[in-house]
Amino acid sequence: MDFYKVYLRQHRKGILCFFLCCLVFIIVFSLYHLPLGSVLYPMSICIVIGAGFFSVDYVHARRKHTILQEIGTRCGELMEGFPESEGFLEADYREIAESLRHELRSVKDAMSLSYANMVDYYTIWVHQIKTPIAALRLYLEGEDSENARRMREEVFRIEQYVGMVLAFLRLDCESTDYVFEECELDDMVRGVVKKFAGQFIRRKIALEYEPLELSVVTDEKWFSFCLEQILSNALKYTRSGSVSITLEADGTGKKQNRKQNVLCIRDTGIGIAPEDLPRVFEKGYTGYHGREDKRASGIGLYLCRRICENLGHPITLESQMGVGTVVRIDLEQKKLKTE
Repeated sequence: MDFYKVYLRQHRKGILCFFLCCLVFIIVFSLYHLPLGSVLYPMSICIVIGAGFFSVDYVHARRKHTILQEIGTRCGELMEGFPESEGFLEADYREIAESLRHELRSVKDAMSLSYANMVDYYTIWVHQIKTPIAALRLYLEGEDSENARRMREEVFRIEQYVGMVLAFLRLDCESTDYVFEECELDDMVRGVVKKFAGQFIRRKIALEYEPLELSVVTDEKWFSFCLEQILSNALKYTRSGSVSITLEADGTGKKQNRKQNVLCIRDTGIGIAPEDLPRVFEKGYTGYHGREDKRASGIGLYLCRRICENLGHPITLESQMGVGTVVRIDLEQKKLKTE
C-alpha cells in the first residue's frame, strides 16, 4: 500500500492533467449547448484505456522497485544487475550509482591495503620488541631482591601491553587464527595463574581456586588472553583480600539440573562506580578509577568482550564499590560471531 501511494503521488501531475482536459471539454461542450454524451462516452473509453496502461506501468514499476530493494541489501561491491534505464534521468542516476560503486571499491581496496600494512608493521614490531624484553627478563632472573621482583612485574606488564596491541590489531583481521577444540579449563586457568604468581605473593592476596574439572570448546590462546586481562584487572584494583576462580550454574533449566558452566572470577577490590558499569566494555572507557590511574587504557575489557563474542562465550560483569567485582563467562557454546 505504501508503494501504491508513492506511485500515485509521483504520477499525480499526469492524472490531474487528464481530468483537467476532460473538464475543459465538458465546459466547452456545455457552453455551446452540445450534447454531453458526445464527450462523456469517449472520455469513458479513454479512462478505461488509461487505466489499462496505468496498471501495466504500475506492475512494471513495482517489479523494478523490488529489484532495486534487493540490490540495496547488498554491499557496495555487489550492487550489480540494475534494471534497464528508461529515460535520461534514470540513466543519469544509474551512471552516478556505478561511479560511486567503483569509487567505494577503490577506497575499500586502499583502506584494506593500508590496514594490512599497519598490521604487518606492528606484527614485526611486536616480535622485535620481544627480544629486548626477553633479554631484560633473563637478566632479572639472576637477582632476587625486592627491586628485581618489582621490575619483573613491570616487564610482565610490558609483555601484556604488547600482547594487547597485537590482539587489538588482529581482532578485525580476516585471517584471525581461531582454532576451536576441546580444552581443559583447569590447564588454561593454571597457565594464566602461574604468570601472576609473583604478584599474588608480593601483594599478599589470597587465591581461592580448586580444580574445575570442565572441558570447554574454545580457542585456547584467545580464551587465555581474556583470562589474563580479567585477572590482571582483579589484581590491579585489589589492595587486600582475595581473588577466587570458581564455577557457577548457568541459571537455566530446573534447579537440580543446572550445569556448572559459568566461569566466575571474583575479587575483593575497590569495585566499580555504578555510573561506570554500563560502559565498562566500551572501547577506551576507563571510568572513575581509570581516570585516577593514568596508566589505564580502557582497552582490556573491550578486547575481552569482543573476543568472547567471537568465541561464543557471553561475558558479564557485576561490581559494588568497596566490596569487589565479579566477572562471569558463560562457557556453554553459543552462536559464534563471524568477523
